[in-house]
Amino acid sequence: MPEVSAPVIKLVRRTTEPVAAQTIRSTAAAVISFVVALAVLPDQPAPLTAPLTALLVVQVTLYSTLTTGIRRVNSVVVGVLIAIGFSALVGLTWWSLGLTIFTSLIIGRFVRVDEFVPEVAISAMLVLGVSQIASMAWHRVLETLIGAGVGLLFNLLFAPPVWVQSAGASIDGLARAMGRMFRTMGDEIGAGHIPFAHAAARLHEARRLDHDIVEVDASLRQAEESLMLNPRVREGLLSRIVLRTGLDTLEICAVVLRVLTRSLTDLAKFRTEESLFPPDVAASLKELFGQMATAIESFARLITTQVAANAERAEEQLTEALAVSRTTRDRVADLLLEDVQEHPRQWQLHGALLAEIDRILDELDIDKRTERLTQELDRHSAEMRERRPRLMALTRRLRGHHGTERPPGVEA
Repeated sequence: MPEVSAPVIKLVRRTTEPVAAQTIRSTAAAVISFVVALAVLPDQPAPLTAPLTALLVVQVTLYSTLTTGIRRVNSVVVGVLIAIGFSALVGLTWWSLGLTIFTSLIIGRFVRVDEFVPEVAISAMLVLGVSQIASMAWHRVLETLIGAGVGLLFNLLFAPPVWVQSAGASIDGLARAMGRMFRTMGDEIGAGHIPFAHAAARLHEARRLDHDIVEVDASLRQAEESLMLNPRVREGLLSRIVLRTGLDTLEICAVVLRVLTRSLTDLAKFRTEESLFPPDVAASLKELFGQMATAIESFARLITTQVAANAERAEEQLTEALAVSRTTRDRVADLLLEDVQEHPRQWQLHGALLAEIDRILDELDIDKRTERLTQELDRHSAEMRERRPRLMALTRRLRGHHGTERPPGVEA
C-alpha cells in the first residue's frame, strides 16, 4: 500500500497547484507588453525585450514580482550605461568585449541585482554591438521599462494565485508519510521478531524524511510569498504563522521519529534470536503507534484546514487521538517496567523509547500549539510596531481597534 499511495499523493499535489492560471497570466502579460512596445516604438521591428521582461517579472507571487521587477530594470540600465561608456572609449573589439563582460559581471554584484547579474552583461553586449549606440541604448531601456511596467501592473490588477493549498498538500503528504512509518513499525513489532536489516531500513527511511521536509519548506516559502501584499488575502499573516509553526512541529517530530527508529534498530541488533518485546508489550506498542499516526495526521489537517468548522473537527480528532495515545503510553510503560525487571538487558533503550514517544506527544499538544501561535503573533506585532509605528496605528484605526482573528484554540 505505501508503494501505491506515495505516487498518488505526489500526483494530487501537482494537480492542485495553480500552474494553469500562472501560465495564462504570464502569456497574457508578455503579449500585452509586446503590443505596447510596438505602439511606443514603431521603428523597432521586433521589441522582444519588452515581452521577455514581462515574462520574467510576472513571477509566481506578487511579492516576488515587485522585487524582481526592480532588480531586472536595474540590471538592464546598468548594462546599458556600461556599454555606452565602453563604446565611447574603445569601440567593439575582442578584448573590449571581454572587458565589458568582465566589468558588467563585477558591477552587477555590487548593485545587488542578485539572479540578474548575467542580465547586466547581456544588456551591455546587445547595446555594444549596434552602430547607433545612443538610439539602441534608449530603446533597450524603454523596452525593459515597458515590460516591467506591464508585468507589475498586470499583477496589481489581476492578483496572482495563492499557493496555500499546494503548501497544505505538501504538509499533509509529509504527515501521512510519518503516519505510514508509525503504522509499519507497529505492524513489524506486532509480528514478533524483527531482523536487524529491516530495522536498519526503517532507520534510513526516517532519515530520508529530511529531504521531504526540504521540499515542503520550499513549497511553504512560495505560499508565504503568495500571501504577502496580495489583495485577495485578508489574514495572510495568520495563515503564514499557522503553516510555518505547524511545519516546525512536524520537523521536530520527524527528528524524534528518526531517534526512535534508531532505538528500535539498536534493540534489533542485540536481540537477533528473539522478539524485540513480549507479546503483550508488542500488541500495546502496535496500538500506540497507530494512535500516534492518527494524531500526526490530525495535526496536519488542523493546520491546513481553511474552514473554521472543519478546523474545529480536526482539533477534536487531534485531542481525542492524543488522549488515547497517552493512555496507551502509560500502559506500555507499566508493561515495559515488568519486562525490564524480568529481563534487565538493554533497559536504557526501553526508557529512551518512552522518552521519544513522550516528546512527540508533547510537540503535538493543543495547548503547546496555542502558546506557540500566540507568541509568534505577539512577536510579529511587536516587530511591526517598532519598524512602522504609524502604519500600525493607522491599521488599528481602520479595523476599529479589533484584534487580529485567531485560529480555533488561540485566545486573544
